Amino acid sequence: MADNLLTVVLPVYNEGENIRGTLAGLLEKVKTPCQILVVYDFEEDSTLPPLAAFLAERSLGEEKVKKVRNAYGKGVLFAIRTGLEQAQGKYAVVTMADLCDPPEVIDEMVKKAEEGSFDVVCGSRYMKGGSQTGGPVLKGLLSRLAGLSLHFLAGVPVHDATNSFKLYRKSFLQENVIESSGGFELGLELVVKAFLQGRKVGEVPTSWVDRVAGESHFKLFRWLPKYLKWYFKAFFGRRKK
Repeated sequence: MADNLLTVVLPVYNEGENIRGTLAGLLEKVKTPCQILVVYDFEEDSTLPPLAAFLAERSLGEEKVKKVRNAYGKGVLFAIRTGLEQAQGKYAVVTMADLCDPPEVIDEMVKKAEEGSFDVVCGSRYMKGGSQTGGPVLKGLLSRLAGLSLHFLAGVPVHDATNSFKLYRKSFLQENVIESSGGFELGLELVVKAFLQGRKVGEVPTSWVDRVAGESHFKLFRWLPKYLKWYFKAFFGRRKK
């Protein structure tokens, strides 16, 4: 728990088909000492029965995998916020339960943060060595355009600021209030805030693959205005020297 270097925040919503594979991958491939927080919205979530069975089979206690009820209300934003607030490690990483994010990249994120004193480390699909496979074409195009324009035009030091797969230093999280009100734009908000505060933001390449089971809960057109708020703040906010 508090002795772990890392907390993995895993928001779930009816991920019964994926949770066993996701946890098995994290436990096998993440070598950094960590605790995994599985954050859920409601007791009828299809994730919970296979989660309970998996934990019993592996004899895993809360010091390794802990089930956490969303403290703020239904939705991925509140689930991530709950997990980040309850994280006990020096670092917290957000990853999804849909098997899209490669768990082995998490160790590279921690190594980058430790060696370079980074406050945020992004998993980047759009830097050299990164890739993106599948998913809606429009969503992918807008994400790539946003990430690369923020990098080359606004000076944000990463190529993929919109990806949710990120590591945060806990002390940075404690010094910033999350303002997002939609969903996954929280990741962009924290990158922009770190950038404007003059903090160190880095990246490592990652390979994103669209989910093969379950249903995506990404709401592009509902959340787009909320992304744009933080996108323009990166250009027009006053950056600390």
